[in-house]
Amino acid sequence: MNNEVFKEIKLLADKYAAELKKQVDLRINEMENDDNSHYLIYRVLGVSDQEGNMIDIYQNKGRFLYKYAGAFLEEAALICLKHKYPQATKTKIPNTVGSRPKSFEIDCLVNGLAHEIKWRDATTDGDHITKEHTRVKAIRDKGFIPIRVMFYYPQRTQAKKIQETLETLYLGIGGQYYCGDKAWEYIKEFTEIDLLEILESIARTRG
Repeated sequence: MNNEVFKEIKLLADKYAAELKKQVDLRINEMENDDNSHYLIYRVLGVSDQEGNMIDIYQNKGRFLYKYAGAFLEEAALICLKHKYPQATKTKIPNTVGSRPKSFEIDCLVNGLAHEIKWRDATTDGDHITKEHTRVKAIRDKGFIPIRVMFYYPQRTQAKKIQETLETLYLGIGGQYYCGDKAWEYIKEFTEIDLLEILESIARTRG
């Protein structure tokens, strides 16, 4: 295991964990003064006030957790990429295919490889395909190879279909698409850093 990268990702994890706890605690305190008159509808539907309260709390916790989990994992992957390739950079390119948006951001551009890093993508929006189609074409027009790295595959059927379409799109345009185990393996092979092992090691310290 690369100790330097481990320490950097551990510090990042500590930072995100502390910020997550701060935001969740703040929201729970705010919720103590919320108007809970909507619990009437919960009770009508067979959900007790106590259960309804827990559902509201965890719904709010979940929103913060998903946001911070995604941001952390994407940043951790970038640490690995930049450690191996110091010249790697985040950059924007113009949309040469359509009028909206005006530009696209590449999460990590290195040696002509335009990486999009996702912790997961559970979207079921068909417009997402159109935007991605435009995005990868604009990347190709710049002479770069689009690469999508997504660590966790969605669970719902419609979201899976969207990802299958995106994979076909990337491969059809000469790009690369890695998800699930293949995403972890890609980062390991491309950077010579086992990000999964680092994260599992950090998780064990949390108890």
